[in-house]
Amino acid sequence: MHAPPAGEQLVRFEELFAAHHERVLAYLLRRVTNSGDVDDLVAETFLTAWRRLGDVPGGEGALPWLYAVARRVLANHRRREQTRLALVDKLRTAPVHTGHPDPEGAALTAAAWRELPERDREVLALIAWEGLEADQVAVVLGCSRNAVRIRLHRAKRRFEKLLRSTPALPEGGAA
Repeated sequence: MHAPPAGEQLVRFEELFAAHHERVLAYLLRRVTNSGDVDDLVAETFLTAWRRLGDVPGGEGALPWLYAVARRVLANHRRREQTRLALVDKLRTAPVHTGHPDPEGAALTAAAWRELPERDREVLALIAWEGLEADQVAVVLGCSRNAVRIRLHRAKRRFEKLLRSTPALPEGGAA
């Protein structure tokens, strides 16, 4: 479909929103367990409608089209929520291990960690804490698997150097 001029698009979208917002809201409210999520889901549904305004059928076809979009938005939301809950559960049951049996060693590690550039912390955390493989980290960071391996190697070197150079803490002090 050919997109109407920008002013006409805005008018068409405003009419679409005014005519169907309440029904889309009710549709989603009946399907979510946490009503606090519904405003975001409605917004995402209408954002899709705005982006694909040329694909939205006119007349009575608009509401079923919006319901189909809302259904997909809700399915994506549920998948993200399941992933989030699985991660929370994994973090709850994962043993906490700093690599140092003593509090001073843990504090030194934390101090060295804070000194690392954000880019290094991110690649190390995705590999070590999240348990991702290099190809998965590449997707998260938007780079190649080879770039991840190089970043990881350099981040490890910098972290090790910081660990060796981090001064001992004063008696009874924390970093």
